[in-house]
Amino acid sequence: MTEIIASNIEMIASHAAVWGFLLIFFFMMIESSFIPFPSEVVMIPAGFLAYRGALTCHMPVPDLIFAILAGLAGSMAGAYINYFLAEYLGRPVLYKYGKYFFLSEKNLNRAEEVFRDYGDITTFVCRLIPAIRQLISIPAGLARMSHKKFAFFTALGAGIWTAILALTGWYLAHLAKDLSYMEMVERGKKIISGNYIWVILFLAVVIAAYIILHKYIMKSNKNNNEEKKV
Repeated sequence: MTEIIASNIEMIASHAAVWGFLLIFFFMMIESSFIPFPSEVVMIPAGFLAYRGALTCHMPVPDLIFAILAGLAGSMAGAYINYFLAEYLGRPVLYKYGKYFFLSEKNLNRAEEVFRDYGDITTFVCRLIPAIRQLISIPAGLARMSHKKFAFFTALGAGIWTAILALTGWYLAHLAKDLSYMEMVERGKKIISGNYIWVILFLAVVIAAYIILHKYIMKSNKNNNEEKKV
């Protein structure tokens, strides 16, 4: 499926010098919504083209920065599509008709289970985990998670993931002057999968820090409430 999508996007990428950032925003919005779409076919080539100054700014560093920002904006837009759909349609509608829109009951159950077990932090952590990355916005919407928290955690996770992909493309462009679109994607995916352990370790540290901080805040609030009662 990735090959088919990449081959179609390759034709559109010929307009990257004019419409590059808009295209990045559009495809990352699709990727972050309920429609199955690999972010690798968008952001890795975006980083590659940025290194060559082949995007709208025609300058490597500004092209890279704006490509990442466009990818982040698209990811946020797609995440909010899922959030609002879940919030306004509700669980019964999603579970009944979701299968017609690439939302199987199994995947919805899994996303809800993860969100229920680990809470708000999952909207950050899951943005860096394949398969569940897009779906985690749905249980957040069903739970009517605070918009401030949802926006913060989603932007943090999506921003890191978007930057990782774009910088991978940048690195590939540093190694090779010319690669086919599919070669960029495949080589980029190999680099990321080969170094994904560092992402896992980073997430472990973040989760541990969040749990410790959360417990500390809860303990402080409890102590303050007890003091007020006395």
